[in-house]
Amino acid sequence: MQSKRAGAVKSLSSGPPRLISWNLTLKCPLKCTHCYVRAGQNEAPGVLSTDEAFGVIDQIQEVGTPVVVLSGGEPLMRADLCTIARYGTDRGLRMVMGTSGYFLDHAMAARLRDAGIRAVAVSIDSADPGVHDSFRGVSGAWEKAVQGIKNCRDEGISVQINMTLMRPWAGEVQSVVELGTGLGVADYQIFFPVPTGRAQGSSPLDPLAYEEVLRQVLLKYRDSRVNLRPTCAPQFQRIAAELGINNPAWGRGCIAGIRYCRIYADGDVTPCPYLPVSAGNVRKTPFREIWEHSPVFSALRDPDLLTGKCGRCEYKVICGGCRARAYRGTEAVSPRWCDGLEKPVVTAGALCSEDPWCLYEPGGGP
Repeated sequence: MQSKRAGAVKSLSSGPPRLISWNLTLKCPLKCTHCYVRAGQNEAPGVLSTDEAFGVIDQIQEVGTPVVVLSGGEPLMRADLCTIARYGTDRGLRMVMGTSGYFLDHAMAARLRDAGIRAVAVSIDSADPGVHDSFRGVSGAWEKAVQGIKNCRDEGISVQINMTLMRPWAGEVQSVVELGTGLGVADYQIFFPVPTGRAQGSSPLDPLAYEEVLRQVLLKYRDSRVNLRPTCAPQFQRIAAELGINNPAWGRGCIAGIRYCRIYADGDVTPCPYLPVSAGNVRKTPFREIWEHSPVFSALRDPDLLTGKCGRCEYKVICGGCRARAYRGTEAVSPRWCDGLEKPVVTAGALCSEDPWCLYEPGGGP
């Protein structure tokens, strides 16, 4: 059981990133209602070129050998995707990809394998094709995603299913896991969406309902061979501790800026895709300097800077609260939220405030 004392702790990061998500493009054939970058038919201005992408990989390699997730938009809409993946693979990085699966035919799966792509995460939001397609805004998206999973497995590429939970219903998660298990998939990430990008202005989520979903899902798969991790809901670590569930592979609830960051299409580096605060741009500042010395990342790595309930919470080391929801909760948000990036006026203020989505009252348990 997690200690109930929330005394001073050391910085949470003193090493290289373990995971980097890279929005290679903002082009996408789908029209997902929850898209955090408002991806669409047109490319964003200032996207990094192929040569610039090579330079970014060289910069990353100087810091460590993290998993690099080539993402979008839809990364398969970049003609040089496999070239970039091959370059990273040859330099010792573990190159993986996140995709809707829309263009993931058998020939493309073979090209990805040859480029050194080790794993692919395919988004499936529901086991019901109609529900999935309604979220994705394009008919036939579900069928292509499922076929894409089969194509990757045929080519020996590991597959993870990413599910954005749009409805607070544990049965939705279970049905997707059952679908994936039938396809030979053992790894799942369940995303609890932060209303950014195209989802901005949507009805607020019910945190009580989602906490109950977390509780049910954690209990359902506690002794399962399925590897399932909730994402963008760091409170799952507190709930797991309350249930006596401990999985060291999960890591901290919120890892934004600690072991993880996002590289935007134009080279800006942010703590996570839902937190559009630029810590620096790789066109101007080496990635190593951004990762090791950015005030944004330094603030996120110091649990003692957390304020409000998060600052008092006995679970702040394993949870940390969602920093994106905390930042958004202060209403210190630019009009171009997740369409453009900004630097905070007071770094440790908005970034380190309490998570407005959390219902837990610190010190309330044994």
